[in-house]
Amino acid sequence: MKLKTRDGIPTEKPDGQSRFLKGLYGSLLGRMLLKPLVTPGVSRAAGKLLSTKASCVLIKPFVRSTGIDMSQYVPQTYASYNDFFIRRIRPELRPVEMNPRILISPCDSKLTVLPITPESRFTLKHTEYTLESMLRDPELAGRYQGGYCLIFRLAVDDYHRFCYAADGEKGENVKIPGVFHTVNPIANDYFPIYKENSREYTVLKNDVFGDILTMEVGALMVGKIHNHHGPAIVKRGQEKGYFLFGGSTVVMLLQAGKAEIDGDILRNSAEGIETIVKFGEKIGQAK
Repeated sequence: MKLKTRDGIPTEKPDGQSRFLKGLYGSLLGRMLLKPLVTPGVSRAAGKLLSTKASCVLIKPFVRSTGIDMSQYVPQTYASYNDFFIRRIRPELRPVEMNPRILISPCDSKLTVLPITPESRFTLKHTEYTLESMLRDPELAGRYQGGYCLIFRLAVDDYHRFCYAADGEKGENVKIPGVFHTVNPIANDYFPIYKENSREYTVLKNDVFGDILTMEVGALMVGKIHNHHGPAIVKRGQEKGYFLFGGSTVVMLLQAGKAEIDGDILRNSAEGIETIVKFGEKIGQAK
């Protein structure tokens, strides 16, 4: 995966998770193994296991293999692997840009920004969506034509808490269950399966940026997404929620004419390069 920092420096970071998933989805044996693993019962059981004290044995090997700098995180004793996975970073390391005309990143991630047109296709966790199929709401999808789709991809070693990108009035959380179905298990097509990841979205009404839609994308059948709030008045930089193990993508939809995305991010995206961004930092501004 091609990546660049905000300073324009290319960086190569191994992404074992992506390679592992690609192997599962791209081979007959992988799909045979994956089918039972993504059923709701098995997925929930795995989630429960990662929330037990016994799962703490996984923490040290994970830290060693990923090279995470634990000095950046608030010191604590973890009750489980999932407790470690949602560890809190030191607040001073993630200052939030508070200018109301600045659009901020909701999370630590690798960002791609794409224009929204009727022909647009967006790839989330190895599945291609139209905006309508992503939202399952043609009318809502129409409100974002001509705008931008921002895809924030979190790796397993990223900070897995996310915040609101602007002040405003937050609506209901709309949950979309995941689907996994093998269309033709003996075909030679690369991804001969139909699948959608579990996801959850809400619309934030903001005086400057209009209606900002934010969606979290989780595991195939069980979301691993936790949002703190229902309908509420919220502030930029306020924690919106977190991903447990299995959740790893945030999508933000912006209406046409509302925001100007930073040039480095747009140039990188046009070249198929992801930009490394951090929770709370500037990624654009109001038009």
